[in-house]
Order: sequence, then structure tokens, then C-alpha cells
Amino acid sequence: MADPIDLYYWPTPNGWKVSIALEEMGLPYTTHLVDIGAGDQFKPDFLAIAPNNRMPAIVDPDGPDGTPVSLFESGAILQYLARKTGQFGGPTERERIAVDQWLMWQMGGLGPMAGQAHHFLKYAPAMDPPNDLPYAKDRYRTETGRLYSVLDRQLAKHEYVAGDFFSIADMAIWPWAVLWEGQQQTLDDKPNMKRWLDLCGARPGVQAGHALHSDQRKSIEDDKNAQNVLFKSKT
Repeated sequence: MADPIDLYYWPTPNGWKVSIALEEMGLPYTTHLVDIGAGDQFKPDFLAIAPNNRMPAIVDPDGPDGTPVSLFESGAILQYLARKTGQFGGPTERERIAVDQWLMWQMGGLGPMAGQAHHFLKYAPAMDPPNDLPYAKDRYRTETGRLYSVLDRQLAKHEYVAGDFFSIADMAIWPWAVLWEGQQQTLDDKPNMKRWLDLCGARPGVQAGHALHSDQRKSIEDDKNAQNVLFKSKT
């Protein structure tokens, strides 16, 4: 058996992307928790792997040419694991193009916009002093809703995001989309997205990756120390 991949992780949407991929691909891995509310992401040992001080990150002892490789950025990790295993990247070149396209849509669009929606709708109003900003709340709520409408229209044509096959694009989008309620969205007008959320959520690999260390997941609205770590400016 291959040596396990080291997964540097915390149970957030970006962390779930990679834990889901590892479960779906059947790859052995060892989890190293990076408590982002306590500032673990700024520790020198972690920064040596992930210089942008963001998790997830991985170290694969069986990297290219059989030598270890470390990766940060969840999208890059998903692409690497798909190439490594020959799974979930799309069975043909045309389908691989579609997967990459929707993966980039998540990385550059849905992830940042939904993340800002969470921040301004949930976290900023609970800060000291409160930052309850109607313009920002409406801006990111509305843009997240627009992106979900794009997703719903795509899913009207295909079973999964990039086609009629489950892929790393679904693994990237689902962890953010499953939190639609916290982004103050509705599925009443998005039946295709609702069907897809349920379809992906029924997969054992998705369930296992989503559940990884779920006991560590907690609200930070009342945790001033975590707010300072996560939201105060750092280099």
C-alpha cells in the first residue's frame, strides 16, 4: 500500500473539497488539524507547506518521479489528485475542459462570493465593534444568488455540473453550495440545484469527507479571539 497523503485540514468548505476527494478516490491519508481560529495557519511548519497561510494543503510522499511533493490551494490539489489517480477529472479531453471550466468558476466566483456573504451576513455584525453593512450584505447575497442561478441552469442540462459524470468540479462546488441557508439563499426557484445537492450528498465518499472532524466545527460569532485571528490584518 502507498504511504498515506498528509492532509492539513480544518472542517470548512475548502477543507471539505480535499477530504471528499481523498475519500472518493480511495486514497489513504493522515489528517493534521490546522485550527484556523487558534492561528495554527501562521505556524512556521505549516507556512513551509502553505506560504499563503490558508488550508487545506497536502504532502504526497509519492509525488512525481516517486519523490514527495507539497501543494496548497484546494483547486490545484483537486487537479493534482485527479491526474494522479486518473479519476474524476473527466473521461475525455472535451469533458476535462468542462471540468476545469467549472472548477475555475468555483475558485474565482462562487467560493469568494459565498465566503464574503458568510462574512458580512454572519460574522461582521458580531464583531466588536459591530460592522453591520447593508450594502455589503446585499451585494454578496445578491451575487451569490446570481451564481446559484447559473449553476441551476447548468444542472437543468446535466446530471452533474460538468456533464453526466461526477467530477472534481462537483467536489469543489458542493461544499459551498450545501451552506446555501447561511448565505441567505433559497432553493424554491432552483430545483435542479436542489436535486444535485441531494444526489452528491448521498454519495458515501462525500458523506465521509464532509463528516471528517465535524465535531471541531463551531460558530465564531461569539468567539472574539477567533475573530481577531481570522479577520485582523496579517502579513
